[in-house]
Amino acid sequence: MKTTISTKGQIILPAELREADGIEPGEQFDLERVGVGEYRLTRITPPPNLGVIGWLRSCPSADWFTPVESESTDTL
Repeated sequence: MKTTISTKGQIILPAELREADGIEPGEQFDLERVGVGEYRLTRITPPPNLGVIGWLRSCPSADWFTPVESESTDTL
């Protein structure tokens, strides 16, 4: 896939790649020169809680929880 370098020296990642990998503005990448004219762009590992908000928002609707009868922890 071809891409372009802007006049400011920025590498443009095509929208289809950004969407496929969930790349958001502000994410960081590691750039390594492999050889003459060859470079490797590696996404820096996102924080471990990335995606937690989406996961929480996908929980079942309100009132789905049914309390289970158990001993109280008040006396511990």
